[in-house]
Amino acid sequence: MAQISCRNLSCGYDNRAVIKDLSFTVNGGDYLVIMGENGAGKSTLVKTLLGLLKPIEGEAVFGDGLKKSEIGYLSQQTAVQRDFPASVGEVVLSGCLPRLGRRPFFGKAEKALMKKNLETMGLSGFEKRSYRFLSGGQQQRVLLARALCATDKILLLDEPVSGLDPNATEEMYALIERLNQNGTTIIMISHDITESLKYATHILRIGKEYFFGTKAEYLSAAHKAAYSNDGGKTNG
Repeated sequence: MAQISCRNLSCGYDNRAVIKDLSFTVNGGDYLVIMGENGAGKSTLVKTLLGLLKPIEGEAVFGDGLKKSEIGYLSQQTAVQRDFPASVGEVVLSGCLPRLGRRPFFGKAEKALMKKNLETMGLSGFEKRSYRFLSGGQQQRVLLARALCATDKILLLDEPVSGLDPNATEEMYALIERLNQNGTTIIMISHDITESLKYATHILRIGKEYFFGTKAEYLSAAHKAAYSNDGGKTNG
């Protein structure tokens, strides 16, 4: 059953559509990569899926028991956020806020979940370290642990390897792939087409023309387009 179904979705600002008549589905366990040029509407789509923007037309329907509050979100960091004066444990625990309800304090369950997710990210024992003094790759893993505290059903990742060095990038992709293999649905915005295609099950490309399909269908369409643009010529 689909976790997210977007049907003839148009979204934007002040009733001006940036994305028009877009339809796609995300099933449990999918690894969907969203591609598109700057200004194509990727961030607008993300805000709509998170419920921060209302659709202009069409709808985004949540199924399979999924609630909007159960989408873990990893946004792109600003310079101010990278210098945030808090401990790693405090940052990760903030992902548990929706679980508190009317309780004013984090309990044993939330603290245990924080430690579990830090362990999953290879950051055991980092709880008391200062977030601002971590490397870029470590900060991204902390934020991914924070997103997992909100939910392990579905993660929406906005350029999760942006600004990372090659080693940290490889580690981040490996962690995301492992989460997906363990059943977490991944929706990832990326400009890194080559690397993204290694892991994706589905591709959504937005811009002047839309494409939604499996990775195999995307590669087939790209091959046909390249062949057509080359006039059907081959070397040899």
